[in-house]
Amino acid sequence: MTTNLPRYLNEKLSFEERAGDLVSRLTLEEKISQMQYESPAIERLGIPSYNWWSEALHGVARAGVATVFPQAIGIAATFDERLVQKMADLISTEGRAKYHEYQRKGDHDIFKGLTFWSPTINIFRDPRWGRGQETYGEDPCLTSRLCVSFIRGIQGNHSKYLKAAACAKHFAAYSGPEDERHSFNAEVSQKDLWETYLPAFEAAVCEAGTEGVMGAYNRLNGEPCCGSRTLLTEILRDEWGFKGYTTSDCWAIKDFHEAHRVTQNIEESSALALKNGCDLNCGCAFASLVKAHRAGLVTEQQIDGAVYRLMLTRMRLGMFDKAEHVPYASIPYEKNDCEEHREFSEQTAEKSLVLLRNRNGILPLDRERLRSIAVIGPNADSRTALLGNYFGTPSESVTVLEGIRRSAGPGTRIYYAEGCHLYQNSMSRLSWKNDRLAEAVSAAERADVAIVCLGLDASLEGEEGDTSNEFSSGDRPNLKLPGNQETLLKAVRATGTPVVVVLLSGSALAVGWADEHADAILQAWYPGSQGGRAVASLLFGDFSPAGRLPVTFYRSDDDLPDFKDYSMENRTYRFFHGTPLYPFGYGLSYTTFSYERPVVEKEISVGSDAEVTSWVRNTGTRESDEVVQAYLRDLKASVRVPRHQLVGFQRIHLKPGEKAQVKFIISARQMALIDNSGNCILEPGEFRVFVGGSQPDERSAELLGAAVPSAVFTVTGSPLKMRR
Repeated sequence: MTTNLPRYLNEKLSFEERAGDLVSRLTLEEKISQMQYESPAIERLGIPSYNWWSEALHGVARAGVATVFPQAIGIAATFDERLVQKMADLISTEGRAKYHEYQRKGDHDIFKGLTFWSPTINIFRDPRWGRGQETYGEDPCLTSRLCVSFIRGIQGNHSKYLKAAACAKHFAAYSGPEDERHSFNAEVSQKDLWETYLPAFEAAVCEAGTEGVMGAYNRLNGEPCCGSRTLLTEILRDEWGFKGYTTSDCWAIKDFHEAHRVTQNIEESSALALKNGCDLNCGCAFASLVKAHRAGLVTEQQIDGAVYRLMLTRMRLGMFDKAEHVPYASIPYEKNDCEEHREFSEQTAEKSLVLLRNRNGILPLDRERLRSIAVIGPNADSRTALLGNYFGTPSESVTVLEGIRRSAGPGTRIYYAEGCHLYQNSMSRLSWKNDRLAEAVSAAERADVAIVCLGLDASLEGEEGDTSNEFSSGDRPNLKLPGNQETLLKAVRATGTPVVVVLLSGSALAVGWADEHADAILQAWYPGSQGGRAVASLLFGDFSPAGRLPVTFYRSDDDLPDFKDYSMENRTYRFFHGTPLYPFGYGLSYTTFSYERPVVEKEISVGSDAEVTSWVRNTGTRESDEVVQAYLRDLKASVRVPRHQLVGFQRIHLKPGEKAQVKFIISARQMALIDNSGNCILEPGEFRVFVGGSQPDERSAELLGAAVPSAVFTVTGSPLKMRR
């Protein structure tokens, strides 16, 4: 019988009715307690305690053992929407398995909930930003498509219940500098805001239906993001129709008065955040709302609205329903870190790897012919370099060294040498400078090939306050290989032994010397717990690489504008004036592909979509994935527009000689431009569409030996103002 149940426990009623009833039963102090990330139990109503802060960027993080997938920037390099959705679904499965097991044990601690504060969908506008590794790269289209897939995978497809609740962060225009984030004001034009910084958030809200949105630490054009009426009310709720919950970043609200200086005290800061649209406080500021209410700074109606949205999320997660009625509650703990998930982590890592150089086809290596291999470098046997930041605890970690040992042919001698410290001059304060260099040279001299593993790890790039690094609170001062890594590479190269460089990092490195002198270069990112297996499989040719760069690799940080300048001018492939070392969208394969000229209707009316088709053929001798990319160039724009920009991509698999047709729909919105006032206008005129395996720039054509085929079409009619 349900007649005696309070309405908020009556499962026959809508979640909206139940949440409203529950809020009406709470005292003011109880309501405010539920607006803090450590929400206490309210025993008289049967509300259990709940900690809202959980992470799932590339696996359930900070909550014990879980499958660790490649870091988000590596996920972006797959250019594979279906893979991302499946990965997120597996993460959500593990999150459910862990949550219900912890609940059975009475463990309601931090990081053990179902509200995952992921994905990070800020634009990686500058490679020096330490948290760029958490993003899907520098392009709004790629970021939008992958974040939609991730959110859908996390939240599931049940008609009533959420599998877990995703949270798109950090809203908005947040990308360094980390050491000033608590006081920094990002000055962004309306054109850049709507053309670059906001599209992924709009996709997360309007297309994927993200349950949560987190504000950023910084100010945007003078307003603190976690208390910005422009962002949280006018854009997020009024323009985009967002119905979910919003949260501050952690301890960001106290920044309003302590660092941004826009308020006088904690009560004013909390009131500003609440009134302008922040529902939940990660931190302790919202405890002051009791005093703020007494002082007339906020109304109980404003508090009710926030608590209603928070309770609605918890109800959609099934937290107030019987477990047997919530389908996801039956996921067994055994699904966490299971063999199936670890295997998929390895497959994901394989698809994330980007081959940057392969002189004279040195790769793949022939197991049968190699008698000895030198595996050298500070990241060769580093478990830290597999993980990046925001990670769980792997039950097994396979480094590059271990992967090569397992994959090499029988009887092959493996020589190992660290060669140098990741960033210091020696491995010990008591040692001479370059104290491990001689060992590395000796190993290389005795080997048929040297695999040199260089790069970074999360101690050198990451979040302010979350790393113990030698650099700038998580950001990098430049794009160079740290410490003596290039000295090591030059010494190994001088032995005459063929050199394959494996870069493990969450961002672009300026590796011009390696580009000129190494026989091969592989960008491996932070490839997850099974990353060493994936790298070894690629080196020995068990599969053909097809990853693509989600960021531009510049030749030097001299090519970059000031780090604090948020203008997109001369940033990313869309606006960069120079010649990159390796372009966005670039990556090599063990086979070759040819593309026919794309076919598109020559004339379309303004407001109509354009259908583009093209044929791609595997002209080589290996079966392989291929990432087909479509770019659009506006030839007649009235304002500055991107040189060209990604409008679609598909990852396909072709056997030797096999041919496939690919189709892209370029929407009218994708043809439109953002004017200098932030309006979205579709102007009639000429457009050129490119379809190929890279972006249509001169450097990609130089590296790949072929230009990207293209076709021109004309949009006719009068200018049309569109939803931005």
